[in-house]
Amino acid sequence: MDFLMLGPLEILRDARREPVPGRLRRILLGVLLARANQSVPADVLVDALWGERPEERARQRLHLHVHRLRTVIGDGDRLRFDENGYRLRVLPGELDAERFETLVAEGLEVAGGDPRRAAGVLREALDLWRDVPFADLDIPLLTDWAHELAERRLVACEALFGAEVACGRSAAVAGELATLVREHPLRERLHGLLMTALYRSGQPGAALAAYRAARETLVAELGLEPGPELRDLEARMLAGEPVEVGAEQQREQGREQSPRATVPAQLPGNVRGFVGREVELAELDGLLSPDAAGARGVVISAVAGTAGVGKTALALRWAHQVRERFPDGQLYVDLRGYGPDQPVTPQDALAGFLRALGLEGAAIPQDEAERAARFRTLLDGRRMLVVLDNAHSVTQVRPLLPGSPTCFALVTSRDALAGLVARDGAHRLNLDRLPLPDARALLHEALGERAEADPAATDALIERCARLPLALRITAELARSQPTRPLADLVEELADQQGALDLLDIDGDPHTAVRAVFSWSYQRLDPPVARAFRLLGLHPGHDVDAHAIAAMAGARPRETRRALDALLRAHLVDQVAGSRYQPHDLLRAYAAELAADTDGPAERETTLTRLLDYYLATTSAAMDAFAPYETYRRPKVPAWDGEAPPLTSHDHARRWLDAERANLLETTRHGDPGFVVLMSETLWRYLDVRGHSDEAITLHTRALRAALADGEPLAEANARRQLAAAMDRVGKNHEEVVDHLRQALAAYERAGDQALQGAVLINLGNAYASRGDQFEALRHYELTLELDAADWALRRAALVNSGLTLRLLDRNAEAVRPLDEALTLCREHGDRTNEANILSGLAEAFRSLGRDEQAFDHAQRALVLARETGYRVIETHCLRTLGHLHRSRDDLVRALDLHDEALALARSVGDSELVVTALTTLADTQASTGRTAEALHSYEEALAVATEGDHRQGQADTHAAIAAVHTAAGDHASAHAHWRQALDDYEALGLPQAAEIRRRLTGD
Repeated sequence: MDFLMLGPLEILRDARREPVPGRLRRILLGVLLARANQSVPADVLVDALWGERPEERARQRLHLHVHRLRTVIGDGDRLRFDENGYRLRVLPGELDAERFETLVAEGLEVAGGDPRRAAGVLREALDLWRDVPFADLDIPLLTDWAHELAERRLVACEALFGAEVACGRSAAVAGELATLVREHPLRERLHGLLMTALYRSGQPGAALAAYRAARETLVAELGLEPGPELRDLEARMLAGEPVEVGAEQQREQGREQSPRATVPAQLPGNVRGFVGREVELAELDGLLSPDAAGARGVVISAVAGTAGVGKTALALRWAHQVRERFPDGQLYVDLRGYGPDQPVTPQDALAGFLRALGLEGAAIPQDEAERAARFRTLLDGRRMLVVLDNAHSVTQVRPLLPGSPTCFALVTSRDALAGLVARDGAHRLNLDRLPLPDARALLHEALGERAEADPAATDALIERCARLPLALRITAELARSQPTRPLADLVEELADQQGALDLLDIDGDPHTAVRAVFSWSYQRLDPPVARAFRLLGLHPGHDVDAHAIAAMAGARPRETRRALDALLRAHLVDQVAGSRYQPHDLLRAYAAELAADTDGPAERETTLTRLLDYYLATTSAAMDAFAPYETYRRPKVPAWDGEAPPLTSHDHARRWLDAERANLLETTRHGDPGFVVLMSETLWRYLDVRGHSDEAITLHTRALRAALADGEPLAEANARRQLAAAMDRVGKNHEEVVDHLRQALAAYERAGDQALQGAVLINLGNAYASRGDQFEALRHYELTLELDAADWALRRAALVNSGLTLRLLDRNAEAVRPLDEALTLCREHGDRTNEANILSGLAEAFRSLGRDEQAFDHAQRALVLARETGYRVIETHCLRTLGHLHRSRDDLVRALDLHDEALALARSVGDSELVVTALTTLADTQASTGRTAEALHSYEEALAVATEGDHRQGQADTHAAIAAVHTAAGDHASAHAHWRQALDDYEALGLPQAAEIRRRLTGD
């Protein structure tokens, strides 16, 4: 059985296509396919089928449609119900969209080396398309998926025609390319391919005409000149130079468009029920016109207005309308400038943007200014939309602005952001309350003819709500819940409520009308629903799931979901990112007021304690699934007797930790010192593996303060050890790192805990290794191995680090023994992540010893494991080693490909030492193929990176390599200077390479 959704939704059974009858059944099947093999909550399916206004007895109707879909599928076991919802089982290869993605990935992977094969695979992928997916189903989840697939189809088309042109079929594909260019006139890659195809098929005039047409379109539609690739292509054509789509260009295309390429699409879902604002939307459209853009820098629009006026709704509606004009992606952040949450700092927002753009871990600078500079660099020349929502001030916004005129920044704020207008040239759009016709349209959409039956009452209701969309939507929902009651009665009651709030409003709150609407709506909630609303005000984080609110309430998640559903229907909370909930900041503040007035201090403290207990216990359970090989090393935390989400697999645990990371960090502001220490000691490995260094430093700093306040020496030592490790990873103050570690070591020695002594000795070794002092690093690893500590993971870490350090000291035969022993320990305990690291180290050791077959075997196995576990640093090492091995087999083309891939990956990881190594190995291969100029360029870049990062051995190795190239070229003066510098560096490090260079210089 196959499921076909790249066109009309069909089921392929026994080579016969069967359409899926009924719109609701197609929606149901589409949503289940979008989340194939995952449990989809009934609430999500009800919302997909009937939207914000579900029919009465919607859940019973859902069961009926599920039954009918089972009949269509013909296999009842395929669609099952469990405690989390409905799950559709789809086997590998049964979904045409999945097959399409697999084939496209394969085509892109081989495009650089085998364009003929790539063309065949990509044609096969594109042949799966029959029409637009989900064309008749206007459901955000499905339309977003269809949009992503359509974008992927265009990527496949571009790669296909690039491969066809590379194979010499330019004339044959020029017509197809011309058609695609007409359909997608803003995609520069298609214009470039059409120009190349025409030029290579003997039509230079037509190729230049295609360039002129492309320029006219881009200037007219976007107000932008063509990018550097198109301009360079035109220049080469005008000069009569050859234009190739060679292996290097194909490799670059494959890298840019591969699944790893980062094209962020961070916009939240489009706004439902949006009405009016045509003037404002048109004004924003005008900022994209050629006359507005011209030769100016980045276009910035600041949407300012009072709370609840619809700034975010307007921004998101417009952003979704123009997203096609920003093909390189859309970035979004809620800066939380107003409301009870801590505002997002520019440094944290930049970290999120950089992660979305493909940087990880150490690749993200620590300094805010450096982050902003890296952000601007990554956006340079890219057509991207940046939405900065709910900003508090200009200083919060300015570091997040792109610098390229190809980008557009849209900022919303209650503040006028005058400084952004004056200094940065922003266009300010002041958003007033809804005009009366728009407000009437909103109520008419919500209430139908009832709003028209009593125009006077409708207008009075609009004024009572101060023409604010947020208040109008909540009021409309209340009116809908009382269908027989005249609107005039509701207006009168709202007036009474407003008067009561006016008496309480000693600060002259300008949003009294909104608070009155909130009060009116809140008083009609059932007690459990009202309590859930108050709990949203007590929760210290930003967005929550049902389990967290259930923990606070001491209730079951099933009951809590019902309460949250009622709040959703009443527009008192929004659903974001699947099954997470987030109230508007005004509603959040109002809920906090209610909690303070309604629930006593003791009850609020008990509620918060339940939440902290839940988070700590669930974090511990998640870590048991995320890093099961370290369960015994984590502290025992109090058991949680309520319901927690099922976190039995590594993937589920990682997703939960990713979703809750900000909340977990926020809880450490509210817990007692013991809680903060336990959270730090429980969560540290996740933050380490996922590269969240900022959060790690914040958490462990709080844990250190808590331990000092409690006078707990071991907790203090643990916090210092974890804090030092996080600081060392980001290159912060070596002396402070060593001081933290030495204090921790002294505490562990006083406590007689040899396992923890060993752990801190390894951290000290790592700190010295990062400074290039390999002998001091090795001494600390050996001290760890001498301890009498029955801790396999500690011994494994010391063995691995010893082996890899021996490798760096060129003592490869010695390195094999500790690495082999560590490998045995990893396999005994299921530690696949470190197994990849060890196999990689062994591969390099065997290569250095001339045992190439063993090296190949180990490197290939390490590469598979590294990719499976997401260990990108080790993946880079494996690619580099395999490149060396192919070079030794005289397969220089493959060697260069592998070194190029390793360098690209090293750059994306952002580890400067890794970049140095990748550059020097690429340069070695370039030099061996006679490409001396390219080799020297790569070596010089490696030297610059090593010097900037204070990688002293990298500097020495690079000087020696440059000297060797100059020697071979007969440039003895330059060679001598680099040999001298290499000798000085090796002698300073006490490395054995110094003796060989001294002999060489003496011989010279």
